[in-house]
Amino acid sequence: MGFTNLVLKERADTADVECVSDDYSFVADAKVFRLSRTAKNQKDFKIQAMDNWKYGKPYAMVVCPVYQLPARISQIYQQAVVRSVCIATYTHLAVLVRYAQEAGQPRVIELLHRVFETVEAMHPKKDVVAYWQGVNRTFLTFDRVVADIWKEEKVMASEAIVISRNEALAFLAAERERIMRLSREEAIIEVIRGRKLDNRVRAAESVTDNGILEFI
Repeated sequence: MGFTNLVLKERADTADVECVSDDYSFVADAKVFRLSRTAKNQKDFKIQAMDNWKYGKPYAMVVCPVYQLPARISQIYQQAVVRSVCIATYTHLAVLVRYAQEAGQPRVIELLHRVFETVEAMHPKKDVVAYWQGVNRTFLTFDRVVADIWKEEKVMASEAIVISRNEALAFLAAERERIMRLSREEAIIEVIRGRKLDNRVRAAESVTDNGILEFI
């Protein structure tokens, strides 16, 4: 896409990627959750953390699979607008990459800047429709080429969701069958491992008097 970038691996309190262009800079992070995971906490999307990890940069971006983002009212959209953190999907990212190939890197850098400015200019609220209308319209009205790419990627995103769902269901069905075939002893071992009881026992055994009360 034309950004000078650095993948940050050394520290835990940083985003995944730092991106710089002549006009602006930002940090980015990618999120993904198990397809079978139910309740996702707003903290899982790390909107506030991304704001803290800007370290002087004006913008931040969190990229997530479209099917794992809240589709109704959610605090993450309000937080994103307040903190100038752009929430995007992997489909948006695919559109940007393809647009860079077709229109050139300067144009995609300009488009992404426009998206950041759109998020920054929004009125802070939890409304999912208002957020995604703002982001999506910025893409679609920027260039007819983007609109054409958008149509193709939207179809592929729908197909990918079906494939991912079928793979997850096949895995869970196979896992259920494997568990049903376990002997009683194997099932007990499986439960103990799943509850991490051995680790918890070792942690309890390591507790000792640390001598704090002896400091007189």
